[in-house]
Amino acid sequence: MAVIIVGAGIGGLATALMLHQRGIRAEIYEQSPEVREVGVGINTLPHAIRELAELGLLPALDRVGIRTRELAYFNRQGQEVWREPRGLEAGHPVPQFSIHRGRLQGVLHEAVRARLGADAVRTGLALAGFMQDEGGVTAHFTDALRGDAGRTVRGDALICADGIHSVARRAFFPDEGPPRWDGVLMWRGAAEWAPWGDGRTMAIGGGMGAKCVLYPIAEGREGRQLMNWVVFVKMADGRVSPPPKESWSRPALRATVLPYARRFTIPGFDLAALVEATPQAFEYPMCDRDPLPRWTHGRVTLLGDAAHPMYPVGSNGASQAILDARALGDALARAEHPAQALHAYEAERRPRTAEIVLLNRKGGPERVIDEVEKRAPAGFAQVDDVLSRAERQAIVGGYAGKAGFAAAERPGPLRVAAG
Repeated sequence: MAVIIVGAGIGGLATALMLHQRGIRAEIYEQSPEVREVGVGINTLPHAIRELAELGLLPALDRVGIRTRELAYFNRQGQEVWREPRGLEAGHPVPQFSIHRGRLQGVLHEAVRARLGADAVRTGLALAGFMQDEGGVTAHFTDALRGDAGRTVRGDALICADGIHSVARRAFFPDEGPPRWDGVLMWRGAAEWAPWGDGRTMAIGGGMGAKCVLYPIAEGREGRQLMNWVVFVKMADGRVSPPPKESWSRPALRATVLPYARRFTIPGFDLAALVEATPQAFEYPMCDRDPLPRWTHGRVTLLGDAAHPMYPVGSNGASQAILDARALGDALARAEHPAQALHAYEAERRPRTAEIVLLNRKGGPERVIDEVEKRAPAGFAQVDDVLSRAERQAIVGGYAGKAGFAAAERPGPLRVAAG
């Protein structure tokens, strides 16, 4: 079997590694001229890290990321709303990682090149179209720089992991329109800074109209850490305003972000000073798409953000793409026919991810600080008097269960592959 993968992001690279582990040949086609480490920080949850650990990637992740120990939620005034252990400390067999998105992508890319060969990722080629028949699928790629005919490739299945503007998704659903924007803008950045607390804790603060996120994503120089920050602010009515251009590399002025950063209090940390010290901030609209009625059309299917783009709450975007890759690899290894495998993969993953997309629109686990702000906008003396521990646990723990990263969600021994 030969599989064509479109997109060398986290989902596409993880899929190639999963298929290789199962003896299935894969080639990746990426429209960018090179695989670049773009973006800022993300959290990758234990249920996804477990899959990467089984690919033998845990040592590489430890070299570039931070094992997250704890997550704390604060209201706008800096009062603690909820605190919980994460990763190993929460009882998982593997860690949660706070990591630079590009460095995670780099770990996967390096593993693909080492295991599948240096030419397994073909860059500068954009998917232009595809045709399928009883014997396979033919994909046509254009040279992304010159716009002329680049390459025609034949395979048994086509996996489109080409992001929120997926070519295949647009081909199957031409009337879908642009991504759905809720009116929230995100500003993101990272800078080397003195460790906060134990150096392994993630903080989320704010309330309904604005939030901030803070966590370390790598060790820095001279005892510092690379601290990642995000500021979310509701700026417009997404129902009537078109979203700004989505790009992980869209620059933003720090002077634009600073007034919003000063709204938040994180105990023992100066968020505004970190923003001011950040070499380059980036702007990104919070977008998703409605869940689709189907992903698979014969020998072609969608994966990751092409299938289920979701709001970046609950640390689930990259994690769900990795889980897609695992499910697809298992399905292709088991099935007698590629189309049968793609339908089995969709049957497992589409309902689960659709539920997460809709949960994220409601605020995901971060809704716990929204609920506290609704009831006590000026702060509180005792948080239990505002929202009981049982109510807070129901919001945060309920999301973990739905999203699949509650402790012991996937029982069974951890199998680590040889490099």
